[in-house]
Amino acid sequence: MADENTQQKKEDSKKKPKRHPNKNYAVKKRLPLRPIDGDNVIFITKKTNFKAQLDKCCDLLTRGEKEIILHGLGAAIQRCCNLALQLEILFSGTCQIEVNTGTVDLVDDLEPLTEDLDFDSQVRHSSSIHIRIFRTAMLGANQ
Repeated sequence: MADENTQQKKEDSKKKPKRHPNKNYAVKKRLPLRPIDGDNVIFITKKTNFKAQLDKCCDLLTRGEKEIILHGLGAAIQRCCNLALQLEILFSGTCQIEVNTGTVDLVDDLEPLTEDLDFDSQVRHSSSIHIRIFRTAMLGANQ
C-alpha cells in the first residue's frame, strides 16, 4: 500500500510542469514598485558599489537625518543587512535598527516571438527587506 502511494507521488511530481521560460515568448522584467520615495530612502542593489552606498548612508546620518530606510530585494538582502550592520558599528551606540521582511510581487511581461500569439504577463514573488536605521542620540551631545 505504501509503495503504491510513493509510486503515485513520483508520477504526480513528474507531471507538474517546472518553471522554464517559454520558447514562444521573450520575458521582459518590469521594475518593482517602489515604496515611499524621499531623501532618506535608499534602495540597495547588487550592482552599486558597496562603499558608495555606505558613504551615502553615513553622509545622511552625519548631516542630521533622524532616520534612513534601506530597501533590498532578492539577492541584495544580504548586502542590505551588511550595510545596516556596518552603520551600526560606525555610529556605535547612537543608532538602532528595526528590520521588516516580506514578499513582493514582481510582474514580467511576455512578448510573443511570433505574430499569432498574444501579449501576456506573469507574476512571480521575491523576498524583500526593509531596514529602518534611526538615531537614539546625536554624536557629540552631552548625555
